[in-house]
Amino acid sequence: MQHFRHENLSHDPIHGYIRFTSSVGIPEGEVAEQQIIDHPWVQRLRQIHQLQTAWWVYPTAEHTRFQHVLGAMHLASMAVSRLYPSLREVCPDVPSPGYVETLTRMAALLHDVGHGPFGHFFDQHFLADYGLTHETLGCHIILHELGDLLRRVRRNPNGQLEAHETLDPGQVALLIQRPTASNTEAIPRWLQLLRSLFSGLYTVDNMDFVLRDAYMSGYTLRAFDLERLLHYSFFSPKGLTVHERGLSTLVRFISVRADLFRTVYFHRTVRSIDLSLAEVFAASKEHLFPGNPLERLDDYLEFTEWSLLVRVAEWARSSNPALRDLGLRWRDILNRKIRWKMACERVVFFDPDDPEPTSVFSDERLFEAAIRARLPRELKDLPLRFDPPRHVHRPGTLAPASGQNFLYDPATEQIRSLEDHELFRQIPVSSRICRIYALDHRYNRELARAMDELLGASRADDATNM
Repeated sequence: MQHFRHENLSHDPIHGYIRFTSSVGIPEGEVAEQQIIDHPWVQRLRQIHQLQTAWWVYPTAEHTRFQHVLGAMHLASMAVSRLYPSLREVCPDVPSPGYVETLTRMAALLHDVGHGPFGHFFDQHFLADYGLTHETLGCHIILHELGDLLRRVRRNPNGQLEAHETLDPGQVALLIQRPTASNTEAIPRWLQLLRSLFSGLYTVDNMDFVLRDAYMSGYTLRAFDLERLLHYSFFSPKGLTVHERGLSTLVRFISVRADLFRTVYFHRTVRSIDLSLAEVFAASKEHLFPGNPLERLDDYLEFTEWSLLVRVAEWARSSNPALRDLGLRWRDILNRKIRWKMACERVVFFDPDDPEPTSVFSDERLFEAAIRARLPRELKDLPLRFDPPRHVHRPGTLAPASGQNFLYDPATEQIRSLEDHELFRQIPVSSRICRIYALDHRYNRELARAMDELLGASRADDATNM
C-alpha cells in the first residue's frame, strides 16, 4: 500500500506510463520528484513548443518542451537500468544505483529548463547577445534556483540514495552541458561516461524527441527500435559502446533523425517562417524582454511563447506608430501569411574528407555572394534570402560529442571505433539544405541555374584539392 502512496503515474503516448515519486507520505525534509516537476521553472515548459515554429506547418505537432522532458526523464531510467552494471565494472567508484538513476533523471528533466520562446531560435537571436545559450542559462537555474530542492531529492521510483549520499546540483548541471576541455577536466570518469547519455550519438534527449516528434508530426508511429538499441548498449573502458548486433538499429536511428531534420525541422515552409520571424524579432527584442535574463530571472520565468504571442498581438492596436508597425508585421506571422517563397533547393552532403568549413555553403553570406555573382545583371539586386541549415549526422573528430561512442566486434572481441565499420561509414558527417527564397516564383529558373553552376564549381574545386 505504501508503494502506491509514494508513486504517481503520467500516461504518455510514446512511452506509456511514466512513473515519478509522489510528494505524499515522503519523509520529512525530503523533496519528491513531483515537487521538481510541479516547480514553476519546469511547468513553464508547458508554454514553449517543442518544435519551435514547425507547429505552424504540422497541425498536430502542438507538443511542448514539458512533455519532452518527462519523456527524457523516463528514458534516463531505462538507460541506467540497462547500463549501470557495466558502468560499475568500468568505474568501481561510481555511486549507488539509486544515486546514478536519480542524477540522470533530474538532468533529463531539467536539460531544457533554460529555453526561451521558440527554443533554439531564441538562443541564436537573443541569448547570443549576452554570450548565453539555453544550456548555460539552464545550469544557472539548476544551481541557483533549484539547487536547494535537488539536494533533498533522495529517491526515484526504482530505488533511493544511500544514507551517506546527497544529490549534487553541480553534477546535474554538468550533465546538461556539451563537453568542452574546460568542463571535462577533473571530473570522475563515471560522470564523464554518463555525459554520453546527454551529448553523444544517441541520448535520452534525442531518442525521446525523435520518437515524439515523428509521432506528433505524423511522420511515423514508431521511428526506431528503442528497446533493441538500449539492449545492445553498454559501457566499456572506452565509453558508451554498442554491440554489432545493435549497429543496424543505431544506423536506423541516425537515418530517421536526419530525415526528420529534412522533412520537419528544416521543412521549406518552416524555414520561411523562421526567416520572417528573424526579421521582425530583431526589431522587437528591446520591447520583448528588458535585458540579460541572468540578471532578471523573475522576468524570464514569466517569459514564454504564450506571453510573447499575446503581447505582440496587442501591438497592432498601439498608439505608438513604431510599435503598431511591428504589431502588423507580427500579425502576418500569427495569421501565417508567409512572405518568402522557396525558389530552389539543393542538398549538399559532406563526408569526413570533404572540407565543409571552407565550403561556400558553410556561410550564408558567402553563399549569397556566390549566387548573386552568377545571376544576370538585371537580377543581381533581386530581394532574396539564402538559407543553408546544417545537420550533423554523426560527430566529426573535432565535434564536442566525438569520441564518446564505440562499437563492440564479437568476431575479434575488441572495442573499435564506429568509423571502422562500413555500415557506419556510409553515413555522411553532415549535410546542408541550401535554399534560395524570393518574394514570388518568377525567377525560379534563373536562380536554380545559378545554384547548379555554383554546385558544379564547388565540386570541381573539391576535386582539384584532393
